[in-house]
Amino acid sequence: MRTYVLMTVIDGPEQPDILHADLDAFYASVEQRDNPALRGIPVAVGGGIVLAASYEAKALGVKTPMNEGEARRRCPHLKVVAPRMQAYADASRAVFDIFHDVSPVVEGLSIDEAFIDVSGLRRLVGPARQIAEELRRRVLDEVGLAVTVGGASTKFLAKVASAAGKPDGLLLVEPGRELEFLHPLPVEALWGVGPKTAERLHERGLYTVAEVAALDRAQLVAMVGQGAGGHLHALAHNQDPRHVVVGRRNRSIGSQRSFPRGRCGRADVEAMLLDTCDRVGRRLRQSNQVARTVTLRLRFGDFKQATRATTFPQATQHTNAIHEAAAELLNTVWPLAEERGLTKVGVAVSNLDPDDAVQMALPLFAPDSQPLDAAVDHIRESFGHRSISRAATLAHISDHVQVVPGSIT
Repeated sequence: MRTYVLMTVIDGPEQPDILHADLDAFYASVEQRDNPALRGIPVAVGGGIVLAASYEAKALGVKTPMNEGEARRRCPHLKVVAPRMQAYADASRAVFDIFHDVSPVVEGLSIDEAFIDVSGLRRLVGPARQIAEELRRRVLDEVGLAVTVGGASTKFLAKVASAAGKPDGLLLVEPGRELEFLHPLPVEALWGVGPKTAERLHERGLYTVAEVAALDRAQLVAMVGQGAGGHLHALAHNQDPRHVVVGRRNRSIGSQRSFPRGRCGRADVEAMLLDTCDRVGRRLRQSNQVARTVTLRLRFGDFKQATRATTFPQATQHTNAIHEAAAELLNTVWPLAEERGLTKVGVAVSNLDPDDAVQMALPLFAPDSQPLDAAVDHIRESFGHRSISRAATLAHISDHVQVVPGSIT
């Protein structure tokens, strides 16, 4: 694996306080790590929909969430492999163990990226560059994956630096030189600037962060609105007061499945819904939390989306309760699904609290599912997630239906 290092001048006493570590093409990299035949060739993880692509595939225009047919047209020699969620979870856990061993102040953003505060480690360990190099070495040696690290004085700029350093790189921005690094970048580097906002800025002759920074806040507000204008004005001047937060409570826990339009009937969708609720319930219990709100998200064949939600009178962490609520929500929107076709089904739970701080509903009028949940969780912890499945899901979920990365936010 070829490694290159991108840096500003960081040999002086001034060092960045915040690192952003981001695993490179995570799912595809795990597949290439575990299967030598996949190394050096274009690889996509998915089936029907591309969930992740290797850098060899990205170089040929393959990206997420592209339809597999389009991906193969762009890259005829693309190798598509089915996702292995347990392998990715195991790899993530091993990488985060290293993060936490390097610094006690770690804020996970997703399964493959985190902010790491190194401001208190200078006297004990060394400067940020030394810490970042050691972190990258350990992840490669111990887990077999490449991780790009960006460093800066703010979380925003650290994340921008890691994006600029990809793949397999290190880019640290020296304090005092933040704007020198930031201002030449395109406006798309600013958080919150998607295609529509970028188009609006381009129409007004704004293509770089420096050009955005040259405007006052009122001018930006007039262009893109109150919230977005103030946000862009702050970021263009590297104003981001957020600290790295340890132990931040999840706002929601979810999972979703995607599939090609027209390939699944009602029974298939209901089976996928049950399997998705099963995953959400397990993650909820693993995090020692309970939830009061269940949200169903659907994406149709015309790429329009629908969201429905319901709230329990009392919190729960039981799979059956989550599934019953999600199934009722599906009934309310099924006519639209039949008309337009479905390409994604997702379930999320929110309004979370620690499970030892809330009295859950007593099973007075319905069977208590807690023993079943506990038994299934124990089997999966001992023998892996695929060691046991609900019978109702086995007859309907076909190979072309893929799990989309679960969301924990």
